[in-house]
Amino acid sequence: MTHTVLNPSRPAAILRRLATAALSACALALTAPALAADPPLPGQGVTVQPIKSSIAEETFQTLLVMKALTQLGYDVKPIREVEYATGHLALANGDATFLATHWDPLHDNYFHNSGGEARLWRDNTYSGGAIQGYLVDKKTADAHGITNLSQLADPAIARLFDVDGDGKADLTGCTPAGAARPRSRRN
Repeated sequence: MTHTVLNPSRPAAILRRLATAALSACALALTAPALAADPPLPGQGVTVQPIKSSIAEETFQTLLVMKALTQLGYDVKPIREVEYATGHLALANGDATFLATHWDPLHDNYFHNSGGEARLWRDNTYSGGAIQGYLVDKKTADAHGITNLSQLADPAIARLFDVDGDGKADLTGCTPAGAARPRSRRN
């Protein structure tokens, strides 16, 4: 499950107000022609610093939040790329404003070790049901009866995933910094 995590001590808890401000922006867009002067946007005068991991696929979520904040008048700086542990600490220390890709429960340790609810705020799940682990396509799993990781001890099964010809399955998971504990290994 993906959450947005931010430093609540930043001006007016930016993302906490995002939903209300987004509704206000929509209402403004619909009524703006009828108004003589445009009222100030909720983000005017507030600069935000987005951060994200080095995982390319997470850029999309960050860009969505950046676009919404820009439309609400926030001055959004370019994305800074950091690893998750560093990013959570940057948020807690006020060096960044938001991380749009906090994976729950995978990043719970980073959240709590960076000060938890006293220093950070997380909410707004927009990508639930995420899974982590080694995934095998159904056709291969069904054809070879693969149901769990321990089956890679069988040389015939390991050979299916052996890229370099050493007789061992070559598996790739997220980087050790991408998870609360290392996830990649060779069998």
